[in-house]
Amino acid sequence: MIAEHLDQVLEIERVSFPSPWERSAFLNEIYNNNYAYYYVCLVEGKVCGYAGLWLILDEVHITNIAVHPHWRGRGLGKLLLDFLLHEAARLGADRVTLEVRVSNIAAQKLYERAGFTRAGVRKGYYNDTREDAIIMWKHLYGPELGGEEW
Repeated sequence: MIAEHLDQVLEIERVSFPSPWERSAFLNEIYNNNYAYYYVCLVEGKVCGYAGLWLILDEVHITNIAVHPHWRGRGLGKLLLDFLLHEAARLGADRVTLEVRVSNIAAQKLYERAGFTRAGVRKGYYNDTREDAIIMWKHLYGPELGGEEW
């Protein structure tokens, strides 16, 4: 993701989340946060989805995944998630975490299908609605995975 993508990213952000990030937040993430990695999915030069992660030591925290409404239901959310998991492994992470709204059942199902498990709840996590967040984790390595990348 680069600054030239942000008009389209912000459009997706506005239609996807009750409290969308501001342009300045994305600019800070892509240019000032040394832990951040942000990606866009382009179709014919247009942003149809985006995703981001933070790498902190051996853990990745997925910050966001969003797909433009026109492109939803076509597997792009899964594609973005799979890409982030591959990036996490490539960057040397052992595990990946994220938070998801308790009301976002579709995202929860996507994450569970990808091998994430529920690890707890952050009460009132989302400032806009005070909605709880489900904390989910996925281990990329381990005996259950034969000690190899997922």
